[in-house]
Amino acid sequence: MGAPWLGWSCGECRYCAAGRENLCPFARFTGYTLDGGYAEYAVADARYVLPIPDGYDSAAAAPLLCAGLIGYRSYRIARREMLGNRLGIYGFGAAAHILIQIALRDGMRVFAFTRPGDYETQDYARGLGAWWAGGSDQTPPEPLDGAILFAPAGETVPAALRAVDRGGVVVCGGIHMSDIPSFPYSILWGERVVRSVANLTREDGAAFFERVRLFKVETHTTPFPLEQANDALEALRTGKLHGAAVLVP
Repeated sequence: MGAPWLGWSCGECRYCAAGRENLCPFARFTGYTLDGGYAEYAVADARYVLPIPDGYDSAAAAPLLCAGLIGYRSYRIARREMLGNRLGIYGFGAAAHILIQIALRDGMRVFAFTRPGDYETQDYARGLGAWWAGGSDQTPPEPLDGAILFAPAGETVPAALRAVDRGGVVVCGGIHMSDIPSFPYSILWGERVVRSVANLTREDGAAFFERVRLFKVETHTTPFPLEQANDALEALRTGKLHGAAVLVP
């Protein structure tokens, strides 16, 4: 069993009643407002834990419970709006390397955007099946039907809007993002949509792990001992590793 980010919700507010417990104002989160995440053992509400499919050790399963889940919620929301199969992913890290495996199974053509000049990560994305890979400052070879932003850089929002076709959707999948610069209305016009994703619901978790049971999603991890947590964060910030960093208590 695994404890995801959402550890508890009230079950009574209007968000919970509408099936949107991820927006519950009283929600509690593992490793943030609930103890756990940086410990060898943690107590979790059994109603919120998720069964891990066979074949994953703790290190391999860890990215599924965070990057995998938020990536999958972002993807589900993007697909509701998309009119075709051209999906852009801005920021090719822990969430993207999991999500691309599911998207390809669904027949998506994935366009991967990295830091400008990060040719190593672009090669990594192509190796996982990306149709095209380039810098976030580049224009893809054809318009996108949707884009998911995992990079916490506000300037990727207007870049993605310019990349998506009319009727396209831009989904911001991060908790934090730097300020979004102003942009002309013309790149939003044409019923393009910009929206954020917050946390996850238990239904997201059940749907995601059902997909994972149908075919094994490979997670690429770099383990760090707990005392090197700051080194792991720095490696993520600077793009020095592919896949996910995993802390090992």
